Amino acid sequence: MKRDPALISLSRDHHQALAVALELRRATTATASRARTRTLRFWETAGREHFRLEEEVLFVAFAGHGDPHHPLVARALCDHVAIRHRIDELARDAVPDPDRLRELGVMLADHVRLEERELFVLIERTLPSAQLEAVAAALRHAEAAVSDG
Repeated sequence: MKRDPALISLSRDHHQALAVALELRRATTATASRARTRTLRFWETAGREHFRLEEEVLFVAFAGHGDPHHPLVARALCDHVAIRHRIDELARDAVPDPDRLRELGVMLADHVRLEERELFVLIERTLPSAQLEAVAAALRHAEAAVSDG
């Protein structure tokens, strides 16, 4: 799927998230601890910031040109809340339940697919080129601030 250059960095994060989701979906009692560690590392190094950038940059830009109450935006935001909740649970649970890990993996993979296949397509169709360029600049600025930070 061809992605507008403005959203490439978010799509790269999605690729990482899918790799984590796959490990979660394959979790067993023997691999649960490793899956937990990898998931929390991803969350701390990329996932949390990714959600913030989508919410504060991408979805805000979309709201200026599209319906901020669009069902795809609402679902993505609700997914963010549910995934954050599961990650918080995972951080508190030193011995994770493989079933809960698999559920989180499905939730994360479904969320990424929603954004890549539907929401990003809607945003690319809705935002004018200049606004997409502004989004790209804001994402680059935010990523640079995190790198410097």
